[in-house]
Amino acid sequence: MPDDAGGTGDAGRRRPPRLVFLTLTAERRLRRWIGRRGEDRGLSAAASGVLLYLAARPGASTGEVAEAVDASPAGLSGLLSRLEKAGLLTRAPDPADRRTIRLNLTADGKAAVGVVQSALSELNGKITDGFSAQELAVVARWLKHVGGVLD
Repeated sequence: MPDDAGGTGDAGRRRPPRLVFLTLTAERRLRRWIGRRGEDRGLSAAASGVLLYLAARPGASTGEVAEAVDASPAGLSGLLSRLEKAGLLTRAPDPADRRTIRLNLTADGKAAVGVVQSALSELNGKITDGFSAQELAVVARWLKHVGGVLD
């Protein structure tokens, strides 16, 4: 019978934790949780990421946003269209290079960022509860390692 870490629980023959499975499961659940908190505004986890990025970097290009949220330009295009239709952001050509599109939050987009930040604060409290700072530092180091190894 698997234990909480995904091993067999047998004292003599423990398998390593199923880290890929556990990571993907956690990621799906995190996305669903974030999406449920933003349902009334149509904010998915991906949309929340875009809004947070633009709050910190007004006027970012579509390419910069795609890279920051790890999205393909095609995938991001539909998301940006939905956010624009919802009145959360604007798109405008860069005056210096009209091929580049610059993105900015609207007043409603800035208000939505507050909703996202509040939800993420609640989420961070839930997922870090019961862990020491040292344990969380190891988890953060491991996640950064995984991201770096797979680039």
